[in-house]
Amino acid sequence: MAKVVAVTGNEAVANALRQIDPDVCAAYPITPQTDMMQRFSSFVSDGKVGTEMILVESEHSAMSACIGASAAGGRVVTATCGPGLALMWEMLFVASGLRLPIVMPVVNRSLSAPLNIHGDHSDAMGARDSGWIQLWSENAQEAHDNTIQAFRIAEDMEIRLPVMVCLDGFIISHSIERIEYLEDNEVKNFVGEYKTLNPLLDLEHPVSYGPLILPDYYMEYRRAHAEIMSKVPDVVLDVAKEFEKLSGRKYGLFETYRLDDAEIGIVILNSAAGTSKDVIDEFRDRGIKVGLLKPRLFRPFPYEEIGDSLRHLKALCVLDRADAFGGSYGPLFIDIASSLYSFKKKPVLINKIYGLGGRDYLPEHAELALNELVEIAKTGKVKVIKEYIGVRE
Repeated sequence: MAKVVAVTGNEAVANALRQIDPDVCAAYPITPQTDMMQRFSSFVSDGKVGTEMILVESEHSAMSACIGASAAGGRVVTATCGPGLALMWEMLFVASGLRLPIVMPVVNRSLSAPLNIHGDHSDAMGARDSGWIQLWSENAQEAHDNTIQAFRIAEDMEIRLPVMVCLDGFIISHSIERIEYLEDNEVKNFVGEYKTLNPLLDLEHPVSYGPLILPDYYMEYRRAHAEIMSKVPDVVLDVAKEFEKLSGRKYGLFETYRLDDAEIGIVILNSAAGTSKDVIDEFRDRGIKVGLLKPRLFRPFPYEEIGDSLRHLKALCVLDRADAFGGSYGPLFIDIASSLYSFKKKPVLINKIYGLGGRDYLPEHAELALNELVEIAKTGKVKVIKEYIGVRE
């Protein structure tokens, strides 16, 4: 039976980790993630989990410890954000390259300089091609549910890849919301017992991890990694179906909102999707056919499925909470454009950069984008493809 609570996103994810009771957690504090691991470490101190909590000197060390513990044969978690994720950069590739099923909530935060501790998507976007699976969350409930599902996805014997669970800093991590907790035994049974694969501590079957690999095999190894990634979407959907039976909450590779008969639409990640849905309802009341697509599985990116869901639109705005300096357009826009590239008939695309460094995303910003799309759908003319919104002139 579900338990209804009012909690922050950090608390919701920490409680999911408590219910799962991993073997090892190595973490280092960084705002706005600190509260999450502080809460989880309290569970460790109070004996509510049997987790070995390792306090390290940096995020690079945290991921290094997680890699060692996972390779040894343990169920392993950590959490970080912003500059902490950036400091892990080298070790992210090691974790994924060794196919270690580490789960890491990432409380999305901006990167310096100048120093800013608030939320945007620059951190996870910078790490999007590190070989990790990425799940994104609109609210505390989704962050909680994605965390539970992440273990099943990461630990699938056909996958064995690490997973980031992304949630917006402060907006989700520190805001109190109504969510539903599953019973502890339900989560335990859903996640199941951890199954090891070639653990270092199996002394009867010795293995080595991370040996030198030269040009004669490195490329084949990387292609094999890509082939494993191609299997991830099916596993994500299978796990989501099982989770729906347990919780009644439905998840897919992405969510659509009033999109099927829409003529114009927007694509947006995480917490800003909620605000956008409210504005879409207002436009619908005025007879304007508009819809939304919110990616959930961002890596590997489901290009074919997303492109097929968007190709019927006349005009589409992709909103990015991160910029790709020197790359012309935002990172989400680039993936959406790629997903539509092969279709003869496709929408006219525009890109809006919003909410950097924690700048509020307001209903008026969604209205601005939608009003522009209405004009583009009528005239077929675009004034500018990429624009910063909510920025002072």
